[in-house]
Amino acid sequence: MHTRFYDSLAFLKIDWHELLFGSEKWDFLPEVAIRTVTMFLIILIGLRMLGKRSVSQLSVFELGVIIGLGSAAGDPMFYKDVGLLAALVVFVVVIILYRFMTFLINRSERVEKILEGEPVYLIEDGKFNLANFENEPIAQEEFFAQLRLANVSHLGQLQLVIIETNGLISLFYYEDDEVKWGLPILPHLCSKKVQNPSETGKYACAHCGEIAETKDSATLSSCKSCDKNEWVVAIRSKRIA
Repeated sequence: MHTRFYDSLAFLKIDWHELLFGSEKWDFLPEVAIRTVTMFLIILIGLRMLGKRSVSQLSVFELGVIIGLGSAAGDPMFYKDVGLLAALVVFVVVIILYRFMTFLINRSERVEKILEGEPVYLIEDGKFNLANFENEPIAQEEFFAQLRLANVSHLGQLQLVIIETNGLISLFYYEDDEVKWGLPILPHLCSKKVQNPSETGKYACAHCGEIAETKDSATLSSCKSCDKNEWVVAIRSKRIA
């Protein structure tokens, strides 16, 4: 029966047995199911031993541990030459190492900074901390999108923005009566960049958020903070929660 099926598809010049079963025979599939169930249970036990933090709360160190366990669990599920005991040993060793490193992290701030990093200030007093922001792997537009999801319309509403060790962003707002002039981050406003503006008003540097003001038809040139020459009309609206 199987031979007739393969012969009927021979005109495609594809080794369908190789495509569907690889180098194994069809009777290996029940073993794959058993292997998968076993490794799935080991994964659940391993994750239970690692703790109850959600994926969004994982640090870079913990995410690396999860990826390592996933790799160790995947191969024994469908590779016949990889035994389940070998994968179990990997799980045990990785979990022991994780527990040991967690012990060191709780005992030493230096070890914690090396393994998990430390929070970084991206916005201070309504402006970018460029030295920090440019060292983080996040684009300005992506960052603005995250701020907009928190109902932020311009940087002057923000006293501090911190990127935590797990990649989440913490926002600290000014009170309504303390809101400053700031760089707008709404797409229809921040896209209106101009160079050397001369019309009287307050402008925000499109690169760092520095605020400058033009008076008596004076012309703005380069930003005093970042030496860029792209400006956006600044706004001072209060945040709508």
